[in-house]
Amino acid sequence: MTRLRTPSFPLLLLALLLYLLPVIARREDEESKYQKRDFHTLSNEDIRTLVESEPPQWNSVDEGHLGKLLIPRACEFTLVQNYISSVFTKLGWHEEKTPFRGATPIGDINFTNLIYTFDPSAPRKIILAAHFDSKWFPDFPANQFIGATDSAAPVAMILDLAEFLTPLLEKRKERIRSGQGILKKDFDEEEVAETTIQIVLFDGEEAFKDWTSTDSIYGARHLAELWQSTYLPSSHPLNKRRLSPPPSVLNTIDHLVLLDLLGNKHSMIYSYFRETDWLHSKMKFADERLQHEGLVEVEKNEKEWFGDMRMRGGIGDDHLPFLHRGVSIFHVISNPFPKVWHTLADDASALSLPALRRWNRILRVFSCEYLGLEPSTANAKRTNDELVRIYLFS
Repeated sequence: MTRLRTPSFPLLLLALLLYLLPVIARREDEESKYQKRDFHTLSNEDIRTLVESEPPQWNSVDEGHLGKLLIPRACEFTLVQNYISSVFTKLGWHEEKTPFRGATPIGDINFTNLIYTFDPSAPRKIILAAHFDSKWFPDFPANQFIGATDSAAPVAMILDLAEFLTPLLEKRKERIRSGQGILKKDFDEEEVAETTIQIVLFDGEEAFKDWTSTDSIYGARHLAELWQSTYLPSSHPLNKRRLSPPPSVLNTIDHLVLLDLLGNKHSMIYSYFRETDWLHSKMKFADERLQHEGLVEVEKNEKEWFGDMRMRGGIGDDHLPFLHRGVSIFHVISNPFPKVWHTLADDASALSLPALRRWNRILRVFSCEYLGLEPSTANAKRTNDELVRIYLFS
């Protein structure tokens, strides 16, 4: 009898690589087809600079913004709304509120979405979103539900990010206003600045009884419908490029990035939509570089947060009314859900300080690269001669 010879380990590894390389290449080609904007990769020096920038990293899970949010936040509770408003008022962002009254299984309820835009005159925007409400329960002690991961922590991360981005965005705005915008090969700061960042904090994400199409995402459903029926003025740049149908506010959204169920030790983030697979890859790359530079603390067995598997179908959340109206969605949500989901255990004890810091830094890198912000050029001043030299010789 002839004995079959088992391939050596190096040969098996080589065979696996030969199989995976074409798969990886096809995936990259597929993602590049859907990438509609430049993504400005930061240098390692820039990444280190932005990590060390203000505001400082959190020293505990219940300090600062997060400390203000770790309370029951059921609908019609205005304390948290007022706090969030005070943060963005201090930063100088444009505030818009969309109060409305919605029918729920427990009666009519007042809801208010909170919308903050750095530059409302910009023709396009990326939206970073989360829901600020916590699930309503009728009786004690369940009605003391906090929802630390769902979604106090994501909202706190967004507030931290807004504080970090504001001086970078203001200095860029000042450079452009004074004619000193950075210009080099493949990068025109004035053109890049046509995309601003908008923060949307949804009210009424949680179901009052059982999650259905009518008992859930109250704020998101209202806002998507409102923006679909709000048409852009004739002077808007998007109106000059099309005749029919008339563009609405929804058409100004390049991407909507929705954060949910984050802040605990474990995260596994998958990509659910072909159009934004590339954004998932960019966020994963941001995390990898932060790890490589030793700028984040990686807890045991938590090195890989971004799954390579491409999921399809998605998870019910605030993005759905926008997805159904053609908005490009990147859903950043833990899958599986945290074990404390919708229990009283979803409080400060469910949060991980290393994980919160890691998310803060991932979001800084990702947002700066999307918006074309370079921390090392925050105070840059360019003369016209310098701009010409940069453009010609970069």
